[in-house]
Amino acid sequence: MTKLLDGKVALITGASKGIGRAIAVYFAQQGAQVAFTYLSSVEKGQQLEQELAGFGTKVKGFRSDASVFAEAEKLVEDVVAEFGKLDILVNNAGITQDGLLMRMSEQQWDQVMAVNLKSVFNLTKAATKPMMRAKAGSIINMSSVVGVKGNAGQANYAASKAGIIGFTKSVALELGSRNIRCNAIAPGFIETEMTDALDAKQVDEWRKAIPLRRGGSPEDVAQATAFLASDNSSYITGQVLQVDGGMLT
Repeated sequence: MTKLLDGKVALITGASKGIGRAIAVYFAQQGAQVAFTYLSSVEKGQQLEQELAGFGTKVKGFRSDASVFAEAEKLVEDVVAEFGKLDILVNNAGITQDGLLMRMSEQQWDQVMAVNLKSVFNLTKAATKPMMRAKAGSIINMSSVVGVKGNAGQANYAASKAGIIGFTKSVALELGSRNIRCNAIAPGFIETEMTDALDAKQVDEWRKAIPLRRGGSPEDVAQATAFLASDNSSYITGQVLQVDGGMLT
């Protein structure tokens, strides 16, 4: 039986935990050959590599800083050398450095911009070279509902995620003639390790405000990402898919 991503080679950044990890697992389950990155979580990266290999597909983890342009270029070169091509890029690496604007330091602003937004430029620019040679490719950038509506205490994060949306639409216009698609996903309230540490009452209030009355799972985002990565979305580009349970409806 043919799987959704059979024959595809995918590169996923920031895949050692959370949404990135779920994407890597689901892609491997759907037949993709998976290259992924991690940075500080070396042990988790190695564990993921072993787990994905269990699905019978080729997999390799790379320790790489997506916010550094030279490392991004080398990463893409190494992936193409190892796998022979690059069909799918998922720009998932991201961090938060929350704080009210009056108290936010320049370093908090710059770090979030570097990891969340500049990394998308770095990897996309590097990945377009093999994709343009192949005249095919799908790029998926991880934005957020916060990038659509803003959020108090997250001016840096919201700006970085809004920037991803503008970048995505521009790249879609530039590369469409080369049969390279570029879309963004805007997750809403997704329950991960990070949300486990939040106040239970606050989490319950968020759930009540969502039309589907629940938080999303990393797997919900992974399945949407796989759709945009696959040939099933071959006529979709420049779009922002909100995976938010109706939060912004």
